[in-house]
Amino acid sequence: MIGSVATRENEGLRRGNFRSARRKIAVALLVLILLIQVLAGSVGNWLGPWALHPPRRQLDPSMTLRAEQVFARAEAVREDLDVRAPDGVLLKGWKVRPRTPNGDWVLLYHGQSDNRMGMIGYAELLLRLGYSVTLMDARAHGASGGDMATYGWLERTDTRSVAGALYAGESVHCLFALGESMGAAIALQSAAVEPHIAGVVAESAFSSLREVSYDYAGFQMSPWLGRILFRPASIYALREIEREGNLPVDDVSPEAAVGARKFSVLLICDGKDRQIPCAHSRRIYSAAGGTKALWVVENAQHASALGTEPVAFKRRVGDFYAALHEHASRHGRMN
Repeated sequence: MIGSVATRENEGLRRGNFRSARRKIAVALLVLILLIQVLAGSVGNWLGPWALHPPRRQLDPSMTLRAEQVFARAEAVREDLDVRAPDGVLLKGWKVRPRTPNGDWVLLYHGQSDNRMGMIGYAELLLRLGYSVTLMDARAHGASGGDMATYGWLERTDTRSVAGALYAGESVHCLFALGESMGAAIALQSAAVEPHIAGVVAESAFSSLREVSYDYAGFQMSPWLGRILFRPASIYALREIEREGNLPVDDVSPEAAVGARKFSVLLICDGKDRQIPCAHSRRIYSAAGGTKALWVVENAQHASALGTEPVAFKRRVGDFYAALHEHASRHGRMN
């Protein structure tokens, strides 16, 4: 009898201890979730202003000297190109012609916190193929004016100003664009509003500002972390961007741009890209209304296809533009 009473008492103690431990675990998890939410909110409040005002990489004399060496090697000639955007921002860059130009021009677009020198490797490749190029510093980057980057919202109208200046001073057979990362997103959105652009090569483009915010809110480990656990970081960041930048976040969308106007696209995504995963390029590819191709460079990190697969990059990009050039030659200019 005494033994059975003791057994029941022990079972009661065990159940009580189990319930107590379960409550402690639940409280600990709740506290952890709350801490994560507070942290995510703090990250979002920092991420929004940082996105609008990214660190500026100034163009210094050593960069210009390096560019001159590249252009000399490619037997090309550089000329300054200053363009006033519709809102008064002064955009600064270069237009560069090879010794024997084929009549086509390629607008080059660099990534976030970079400047025109970030595209110098692409410029050399294209110049050697006979293409003339423009290398512009995006607004709020390099030597260009402006204090706020908008990831395509204002930059697309900047492109129209650059294209207008180009056509005013040059004879252009076909106009193309090539960009990486932020620059790829800008190039795609620009082509939706600039009818002269016949084709775009876009590497590591984000599908929309909202979608890419999940990748950054998830610390570039998984967009699902950004969508679920760290969602407040994305919410706060986008709210700050809309408030301070006065731009509609959901309209900053290369995915929507490729469906708004039919133009040819060659999308390049890098298999080991943790910043802007291939899912973004696949979404853009699915939405594109013009002729389209998607090239996955399996061993490449973010925006590094040219360095990873230089021969294939030259062939694919060259063939893409050459086909559009040939089409324009047979059926009249594409512009």
